[in-house]
Amino acid sequence: MKLKEIAHSRTGDKGDISNISVIAYKAEDYPLLKEKVTCEKVKEYFGEICKGTVVRYDIDSLCAMNFVLDKTLGGGVTRSLALDKHGKALGMALMEMEI
Repeated sequence: MKLKEIAHSRTGDKGDISNISVIAYKAEDYPLLKEKVTCEKVKEYFGEICKGTVVRYDIDSLCAMNFVLDKTLGGGVTRSLALDKHGKALGMALMEMEI
């Protein structure tokens, strides 16, 4: 199944760091998300663009996780040649991941 079937996402960025939240639609799916959507899986999924670390922060009270991807935006808004310099599309891209 694709991640988007049980979760949605919000994104943010600062410089060369992308923030991607994964939020369960239903609380009963949150344990599965915690099991399947790991730092290692996210790093592998974005392997071509994520040149730094991936850290996950669990927000159990919201049934959500926040991933911080360092060195992912090609230097950031003012330095990258990427079409989506802000990384807003990365949340939607992550929702296509198979879990």
